[in-house]
Amino acid sequence: MGFTHATSGTAAWLAVTAALPALGTDILPLTSAGVIAGAMVSAGAALLPDADHKSATIAHAVPVLGPLVTGTIGDVSGGHRHGAHTLLAAALVTVAAVAIGQWHMDIPEIGPTPIGPAIATVALITFAAKARDLVRHWTTAWALGLLSAAVVFFFAPDSSIWFPLAIAIGYIAHLVGDALTIGGIPGPLWPITIKPPRWWARTNVLNDIWKRNGYIAFPILGKAGSARETVAAVLLGLYCAYGLGNVAIRAAQTLPDWAAAVL
Repeated sequence: MGFTHATSGTAAWLAVTAALPALGTDILPLTSAGVIAGAMVSAGAALLPDADHKSATIAHAVPVLGPLVTGTIGDVSGGHRHGAHTLLAAALVTVAAVAIGQWHMDIPEIGPTPIGPAIATVALITFAAKARDLVRHWTTAWALGLLSAAVVFFFAPDSSIWFPLAIAIGYIAHLVGDALTIGGIPGPLWPITIKPPRWWARTNVLNDIWKRNGYIAFPILGKAGSARETVAAVLLGLYCAYGLGNVAIRAAQTLPDWAAAVL
């Protein structure tokens, strides 16, 4: 589900921040540069929960070390779709993102510049680019990550809020996506596991939602990789194209005269 997760992270970010003419919530409107920077980060963050799976897209980012790190995270968190796929994990990752977002450097003639978010963006964009099959090789993906980090470095919003927000939105988008499949995700109170009563576990449909093992699912997408997931991914992709295109047009309209002349 790597492609679907990355796309859902971008779509969720656009819905919350882009203030689009249609299909946008306008909850937290940002500048065009902020929307684009956050969209890249959120796409990568939507792959973070799968750091508990040594075969996931995120595991192949670095040869040898990648599978080792993801395997360790899987062991610590209890395996795939366990601790790393919980609201507690989302909260911990967001807190870490807040700390990273505070790392700024005052550069002459530029001012406070988000060093922490730029460095984190390298890895996050690399994961997203490979998950979306935008590039064939990991070396190209890392190069794209560095380029995207430069965009964040120079054009990210003058605020430390956008980065942890993008991480949180991407992470939660992943959890929602997994909850829409048959496997589901751990209950909201994890590490406390609450299992359904016996009558619930024996009732069709109900036991697909609150499972015998305490997991929660709303399996409208069926199994991971199903045709329904593919349709959902396509629809999300179309929404992302619409949103990013709209933001790009707005950005072009606000370019300074010298930049417009160059383009």
